[in-house]
Formats: sequence, C-alpha cells, structure tokens
Amino acid sequence: MKHTADMKRILFVCLGNICRSSAAEEVMRQMLKTAGLENKVEVDSAGLIGYHEGELPDERMRRHARRRGYDLTHLSRPVRDMDFDLFDLIIGMDDSNIDRLLRMAPNVESEQKVHRMTEYCVRMTVDHVPDPYYGGDRGFEHVLDILEDACEGLLREIASLQPSPEGREKASPNPPREGKMKTAPQKV
Repeated sequence: MKHTADMKRILFVCLGNICRSSAAEEVMRQMLKTAGLENKVEVDSAGLIGYHEGELPDERMRRHARRRGYDLTHLSRPVRDMDFDLFDLIIGMDDSNIDRLLRMAPNVESEQKVHRMTEYCVRMTVDHVPDPYYGGDRGFEHVLDILEDACEGLLREIASLQPSPEGREKASPNPPREGKMKTAPQKV
C-alpha cells in the first residue's frame, strides 16, 4: 500500500510479534477493509524483542485466527527507532509493552502516540491483552476476543475522525471516548 500524507498509521506492539500484535494487525486490517477505510489507515505490527525476526506468527495463533477468517502472514520484526516518526499510534498490549515503549520514545510527542490496546475495548472490561504463548487454546481464543473488541472500538474512533464528503468530520453514532488519538497515557 502506498502511504499518503493524510493516511493514518497504526503500529501494534507486543513482546515477540508472533501472537498478539500480529493478530491485532490482521483483525484491524480486515475491519478497515469492511468499513471501506483500507486506503485511509495503514496498519503494521512489531515486537519489543527481535528473537523471532522474519518468522510467521505462532502456528497456534494462526490456527485460531484462521477459524475466525483471519490469515496471519506478517513476518515478525522488532520495533525500530523510526517507528516513532512513521506511526500516528503505537499500541501496546500490556503494562510491560507500554513501559518499554515509553522508555524507547525519543520525545514527549512520541510518548503521546503510545496507547494500550484495551483502551479501545467497547464491551469487555480488561486492562491488558494477556500473552497466550503458554496459555493453551482458551488463551488464544481469549486474546482474539479482546482484540476484536478493541479493534472495533479503535475503528469507531477512526471512522468518527474521517472527513465527510462535504469536508466536515463525520459525526459518529458511537463517538470516541475522550480523544485517544490525541492524548498521552498517564505516567505513574
């Protein structure tokens, strides 16, 4: 996909980029396509470690995702310094991811791009996306449930920010919660 100046860019991040973030990337990509926004928003994913660089997502995650109609083909890569310049949103899956991303951020503007995936959940009340690596089948299904919910909320926010044909931003039937696209997470 060719990037344009008005295109939003979202990076999903987890530890190794073989389960949660790669699944979030594909779930979001499919939702954007269904909503007709695939040419307005670019998605990617990365990991905080490079141990799995160049590998496909974990076979178990691919199997569970495939059952829901998602084809996970992303090859793992680590977060790069330039990602803080390239992406508008950098979304971590848990506290450890958020803390590390905030430490990596080169400046305050970059810190403001870092958000938690579960901030966007619309039905589920969870504070993180757990790592399913050691959790068995139920763990992978639970992660996909959370990611679908959070991506739905993120999509609503993105859709509400899209200009209407008359040049005004569209009013959304489900307005975004308190401007996540613009605010920084609170440091504790």
